[in-house]
Amino acid sequence: MSANPQMTTPDARPPFRADHVGSFLRPGYLLTAREAAQRGALTATQLRAVEDRAIREVVTLQQDVGLNAITDGEFRRTFFHVDFLKQLNGVGEKGGIPVKFRKADGEIDYAPPVMQVTGKVRHTRPIQRRDFEFLRSVTERTPKVTIPSPTMLHFRGGRGAISREAYPQLDAFYADVAAAFAEEIRDLAAAGCTYLQLDDTNLAYLCDAKQRESARLRGDDPDQLPLAYARLINAAIADRPVGMTVCIHLCRGNFRSSWAAEGGYEPVARVLFNELAVDGYFLEYDDARSGDFAPLRHVPKGKRVVLGLVTTKLNRLETVEELRRRIDEAARVMPLEQLCLSPQCGFSSTVHGNDVAVEMQLKKLQLVVETARLVWGDS
Repeated sequence: MSANPQMTTPDARPPFRADHVGSFLRPGYLLTAREAAQRGALTATQLRAVEDRAIREVVTLQQDVGLNAITDGEFRRTFFHVDFLKQLNGVGEKGGIPVKFRKADGEIDYAPPVMQVTGKVRHTRPIQRRDFEFLRSVTERTPKVTIPSPTMLHFRGGRGAISREAYPQLDAFYADVAAAFAEEIRDLAAAGCTYLQLDDTNLAYLCDAKQRESARLRGDDPDQLPLAYARLINAAIADRPVGMTVCIHLCRGNFRSSWAAEGGYEPVARVLFNELAVDGYFLEYDDARSGDFAPLRHVPKGKRVVLGLVTTKLNRLETVEELRRRIDEAARVMPLEQLCLSPQCGFSSTVHGNDVAVEMQLKKLQLVVETARLVWGDS
């Protein structure tokens, strides 16, 4: 199947032909302001004013490039998941578990924070509403909200990170987490959110043989976890309105251009594409560590896959020809009209940012939009 713009028609509903995962490199003045706030030299109100300025700028960047999905760059967060999850009652943070993150030129020893469930998980107040309302006020395009997947409260710490006093049985834990996320999603829907993305490292980690073995050592069955996670996510999003698109982004780790897991999607593909009731999938496909396109044969009609072919980890620019060739390869496995294009991950899943120049970030986004217009006749 050839990537031909005559084969598809423009579609105003996300995920868009040219889309992106969400996070952007923080400008220097924002990092300086965050450090000042941590020292007590800036109030929360003053810091938010600086964040507002940076978000306006990154919204303009996205619009000027030609993107239809607009995020706030995750500029109000330190980590893509921690800042959100800690706002749920019963959730805290403990010292990280050391992990060797791998880079193209070596390794990084890093201990990402591990979430600790200390009591009953409850959603007691809106978490993203205020941020969403600001984003919506500064763009006329489709504002996209990115939040961590509910699975982020389980996988890395496993049973050991969940209070046995609060949850003698994990069924009750899963039910409470789903209910908490459902309440947040209902609140976002009431505020007018129509595009939501769940960021999930765990389903991607379950594609990695070493991560699967680590799960076994924690007492989990890596073959059963995808089903449990699909049920958890489905319960969390079950009440979303018809007009809200929910996508999931699978990530193998994204810290200062490094990653924690490798392996193709085959171990989770059947469950991922057929049991998980989302509308679309943002999948890493920027290099060999993500495997081939064969698992896409499991994708049913009506769902979209956003091919993350443009790396956010390396300071090099792909070519249109390279991207079109790979889209053609994917289109031999599933219909071209169900495919879209994006960078493989965010540019800054943590406040630290990837080893990519600001100018290269812009060029990569421009490349995504240009290629999408050539392939599908629309972005």
